[in-house]
Amino acid sequence: MPILKTTDYIGRITFLGRMIGTYDLLHSEPIQSLKATFAGIEGEAHEGISVPSCTRMTPLYRKGTPIANTRQVSILSAEEMAQIAAKMGLDSLSPSLLGATMVVEGIPDFSHIPPGSRLQGASGATLVVNLNNRPCTIPSRAIEAQHPGFGAAFSAAAKGRRGVVAWVEREGSFALGDSLRLHIPDQRVWAHLDAARKA
Repeated sequence: MPILKTTDYIGRITFLGRMIGTYDLLHSEPIQSLKATFAGIEGEAHEGISVPSCTRMTPLYRKGTPIANTRQVSILSAEEMAQIAAKMGLDSLSPSLLGATMVVEGIPDFSHIPPGSRLQGASGATLVVNLNNRPCTIPSRAIEAQHPGFGAAFSAAAKGRRGVVAWVEREGSFALGDSLRLHIPDQRVWAHLDAARKA
């Protein structure tokens, strides 16, 4: 019996980028297509089978512990990016400033699709959603450089809208305009989720 349920939700890729700089000032170079391998996106700053753990994982590991790289790809929602920009008082916000690998339109409440979901492209390339991404202050510096006076507003405006991080399950290619079909885990929500969050 399949453990994933194919849905009717299909997104369209509206932006592809490759982060080639450092984390000091996020910037994704816009590209027309990209190749996804088991190590991530070729030539991208997040590429790698493993990475040193960061502060996000301190409940489990000491910072710098080698762990599997489940943050190979940063995916944002076009609709949620428009909401972030509006809350910040901007007409628009470039995904390049957020270090995005991909922007998808057409999948509602995108930042909260279930962990373990798959996004499969036309080539068969498949991404596994790890977790939703959390706003941090790093993009604020890039936004401030492009839009003086607005950088500090990013974290609050992006709460719950920062997209997801994912890793490559099947190699292949993605191109602008490609469709991505959402496949979700075929299981109910854990009955003790609320209690665990309150602990």
